Amino acid sequence: MKKNTKINLLLLLAVAALAVLPLALGLGDHKEEPFTGADGEAETAITEIEPDYKPWFSPLYEPPSGEIESALFSLQAALGAGVLAYYFGLRRGRRQGEQQAREQDTEESTAERA
Repeated sequence: MKKNTKINLLLLLAVAALAVLPLALGLGDHKEEPFTGADGEAETAITEIEPDYKPWFSPLYEPPSGEIESALFSLQAALGAGVLAYYFGLRRGRRQGEQQAREQDTEESTAERA
């Protein structure tokens, strides 16, 4: 087995463990909503510390339900991943094109010398 394959398998196992262990160990069972985001946790902490706190501004758009909010968040993540994948693919393609051009130039120069 290649070194890269071993590393990829270990990383995949680590990610799977990070996803499954909190569920299997029952972390967050004592909470009403065990796996809320950091925004919800921060809001709860702020209201506990300062009950009269008023936010500086309100959201531009408030989704009508949690499902729509989750869907918009997933769409945002997918678009971000798509932009990153496009960028890295474009970069790799340019690098491969430059390498092929260099190889072609060396082949032509050796053919001219012969």
